[in-house]
Amino acid sequence: MRKYPIEKYRNIGIIAHIDAGKTTVTERVLFYTGISHKIGEVHEGKAIMDWMEQERERGITITSAATTCFWSPEEYLTKEKTNEHRFNIIDTPGHIDFTVEVQRSLRVLDGAVVVFDGVAGVEPQSETVWRQADKFKVPRICFINKLDRIGASFEKSFNSIVQKLSPNACAVQIPIGEEQNLSGVVDLFSMKALKFEGNLGEKVKLEEIPSGLLEKAHKWRDKMVEKIAAEDENLLEKYLAREEISIEDLRRVLRQATINYKLIPVFCGSALKNTGVQPLLDGVVYYLPSPVDLPAIIGVDSKTGKEISRKSDDSEPFTALAFKVATDPYVGALTYFRVYAGTLSKGSYILNTTTREKERLGRILRMHAAEREEVDELFSGDIAATVGLKNTSTGHTLCDPDSVPIVLEEITFPEPVIAIRIEPKTKADQEKMGMALHRLAEEDPTFRIKGDPDTGETIISGMGELHLDILVDRMKREFKVEASVGRPQVAYKETIKTEAEAEGKYIRQSGGRGQYGHVWLRVESKERGQGFEFIDEIKGGIIPKEFIPAVEKGIKEAMLKGVVAGYPLIDMSVALYDGSFHEVDSSEIAFKIAGSQALQSATKRAKPILLEPIMKLEVIVPENFLGDVMGNLSARRGKIEETSDRLNLKVIDAKVPLAEMFGYATSLRSLTEGRGTFTMEFDKYEEVPGNIAREIAEGKRR
Repeated sequence: MRKYPIEKYRNIGIIAHIDAGKTTVTERVLFYTGISHKIGEVHEGKAIMDWMEQERERGITITSAATTCFWSPEEYLTKEKTNEHRFNIIDTPGHIDFTVEVQRSLRVLDGAVVVFDGVAGVEPQSETVWRQADKFKVPRICFINKLDRIGASFEKSFNSIVQKLSPNACAVQIPIGEEQNLSGVVDLFSMKALKFEGNLGEKVKLEEIPSGLLEKAHKWRDKMVEKIAAEDENLLEKYLAREEISIEDLRRVLRQATINYKLIPVFCGSALKNTGVQPLLDGVVYYLPSPVDLPAIIGVDSKTGKEISRKSDDSEPFTALAFKVATDPYVGALTYFRVYAGTLSKGSYILNTTTREKERLGRILRMHAAEREEVDELFSGDIAATVGLKNTSTGHTLCDPDSVPIVLEEITFPEPVIAIRIEPKTKADQEKMGMALHRLAEEDPTFRIKGDPDTGETIISGMGELHLDILVDRMKREFKVEASVGRPQVAYKETIKTEAEAEGKYIRQSGGRGQYGHVWLRVESKERGQGFEFIDEIKGGIIPKEFIPAVEKGIKEAMLKGVVAGYPLIDMSVALYDGSFHEVDSSEIAFKIAGSQALQSATKRAKPILLEPIMKLEVIVPENFLGDVMGNLSARRGKIEETSDRLNLKVIDAKVPLAEMFGYATSLRSLTEGRGTFTMEFDKYEEVPGNIAREIAEGKRR
């Protein structure tokens, strides 16, 4: 039986830039909701949600962790446990190298809490996770954290959200004091001060607003009421007639506006100082959607291709999306999934509509970070994990085998930008390394493995140096594989600048049946990021239909090795418009080879160029080092976009080729006496300057 009605579910993620305090916020949430009885601190390496050894050593989140907890709004004031809600929470990493964790989590969540650093405001990775939340249309609320730090400013941080992310931000609280004077928050609905007392902020008192803050609070409240009233005709009439609007009406309209991405409520406080977390939890209940507040999930019938929708309802056929596969040292492969519709009991069979295979569901686990709780049944809106699914990967749809086989939209992941060569240290490691790499690649869709046919070496690629560093470390700890790694290499790509045509003819005559394939192709460049498109323009059967997929296959294989320096070709369309065939000798293999040859010839005529990944960089340095750091960036082919002030520091925003960024951390430390910091993330692919492209093609640069 369902214990909590679906209206009382909140499936939320906590997302932010690295070091904004996501995990600290989550640890407070677990404490105040009674899941943990002691707060785990990130800086002491004891955070419950950072359960991996590498996370505790480095003080960063690497893998998203899921947990379940329960909350009754305003229970901390009334001391009554009524109206209890169930939260399924996913704490995600902030570092750009682990962006896959954020993307797959946002895909299955109904709402998000975006955490900001009260000193820095909106940072580069905040913008990235915000755009990812926009892509999946995830309603969100904001929490301006760390307002106890020197240099913290609620207004500055709030304005950075309005200017850089969304003009729809709506403050529902303001802080009482800032920096070391932070003592609580003002609730702009009730116009009362909330003071957090006790060692862990567990005693919350409702008081009158300090007289010195009253005028400011009224101004902020007027702004809030005006924004909310603009979203509802009745409220707008009351507002213009200067009538009093009830808190219930304001909350009701703000909730609807938040779910429709029209407004974004902004809360504030300091998680480390236990200030403002309980009202933030109220905000999750009041403003973020339950599964039934959102539109039905859309998929397609895997047999007919027709669109199907499934509502968040237990009576619908079971429909779920596998969003993560993780290797657990005790139970093996864990598959995390979100149930969108229907119910599921352990021991029942499910159909993976992506692979079209039936699997039996053995154990159902509810996860609390690395801890597991076995359950017998799941309902719509649940997030859980299971053990022993053999052929299910990230993005696969699971459904009831007796219903229409629905396929939900898959999750698309970014391409890797950096590669390293890896080799086992001993013969024993060699056998184990293949298995370890395969298991890690199953877990992480942005991690790729390939063999270099020329040298016989194994090349692994990922989203950044830290990403690959962690994976090699995990091989050593979890799979006991010792490996040596080479220097990092950039994942260059190739493309074309103009249109060109070419012929591919493959004719082999032997004693018996020969081979005959003949095609004409036209290649054209596409805009950056648009990928590959194959266009079939064959009319009147000059090439029989059954040979056309073979031509496309030959083209795709030829695109893996470009003509400038042997890197993959991207962003181009290839049209098959002419050719001929032989009644007896034509075969799929002959057309595949002809397609491959024609593509190589056409690419050579279409002004092929080399592309390199460009990184978006933010460098924070003391003012007296600004000139040296900017000079160093220019020497690395960097383009400075803008410089701004943050307290007594300078912030440099720049775009720099990834190839020039290896070893930058050491450089920056020595230029700034160890006081400079930087973050970078992939931005786009751009053409490599001619002289450098020649060096890469000749093998003088790697």
